[in-house]
Amino acid sequence: MDWVTIFLFLILALFGWMNIYGAGYSFEQTSIFSFSNRAGKQFVWLMTAVVLGFAILLIDEKTYDVLGYWLYGATILLLLVTPILAHDIKGSLSWITFGPISLQPAEFAKCFTAIAIAKYMGRYGYQVRSWRDLVVPCAMVLLPMFIIMVLQRETGSALVFLAFLLPLYRQGMTGKIMAAGVIAIVVGVVVLKVGLIPDSMLDKVLQPHQKTRIEVLLGMKEDPTGAGYNVNQSLIAIGSGGFFGKGYLNGTQTKLKFVPEQDTDFIFCTVGEEWGFFGSTIVLLLYLAFILRLIMIAERQRDIFSQVYAYAVASIFLVHLTINVGMVLGLLPVIGIPLPMFSYGGSSLWGFTLLLFILLRLDASRVNKLH
Repeated sequence: MDWVTIFLFLILALFGWMNIYGAGYSFEQTSIFSFSNRAGKQFVWLMTAVVLGFAILLIDEKTYDVLGYWLYGATILLLLVTPILAHDIKGSLSWITFGPISLQPAEFAKCFTAIAIAKYMGRYGYQVRSWRDLVVPCAMVLLPMFIIMVLQRETGSALVFLAFLLPLYRQGMTGKIMAAGVIAIVVGVVVLKVGLIPDSMLDKVLQPHQKTRIEVLLGMKEDPTGAGYNVNQSLIAIGSGGFFGKGYLNGTQTKLKFVPEQDTDFIFCTVGEEWGFFGSTIVLLLYLAFILRLIMIAERQRDIFSQVYAYAVASIFLVHLTINVGMVLGLLPVIGIPLPMFSYGGSSLWGFTLLLFILLRLDASRVNKLH
């Protein structure tokens, strides 16, 4: 068992839990374990995630290969049903409520999509020789991505599925496709900047608040009290932390609730304010060590199924980290993506736990595949 990866996972999750408490802290705040605050609830999610993780380690590794397509099919069905059962939350139809518990199926879809793609690419005789060999894997990615973006109106979760381009590239996809994607993004930004795309077309693709956030990011619109408020307050909070920060539980921007979503999507600004540049750097270095460890695990796999899945896991964590920190620093649009193991939420924590511990189970069995 790769205990180094488990240790990094637990360190990040525990530090995230502490910062969730700091993000909502006030002088009359109850205990960190109290259910009356989000830190207490997150502790329960964290404990159940640990139990879930070690339960996964007890399952035979062949189960994921055998049930890969079935799990993917069940996931697609659940994603289709979600908009029917979900309540509208800020324009999104992506959450299913079970009494006091709310779950977001899109968080688990990433894991089961990764398993299905790994199963398809790991079949005997499969090789990426031309673009035709990528049709099925790309369709597997685009289907849940389309459902989440269009039916559930959850753009952030849908964009994470672009992470699957990296494992496809590792398995032989030409770099021209990656380059074409980057060029398309750059051209899209330029076209949007100069106003060549009609507003009516943009309104069909983007929600009004998403369109405004992109315009603010590109400097097309100044809106410090509206769409640009979150990022503006986040930058103030991070900047006020200086080099060593104001100290744990001493963040004034945090205490006065200036930053919206400061314990979920904008949890990193709490780190910046209370722990400063030094603490933020330590956190990012921990993430760097964690992702490099995942890449190392991917490279030592003895079969294509495990290797493709491992690279998918590493890519998903990397995309989440890049987009979340990028939007908190005002470098990317605000699209609502959690910081792995840090942001408050059971669905995201369970989703990341599923991704990681299935990989650890596959990795633990690699020695048997040498014989």
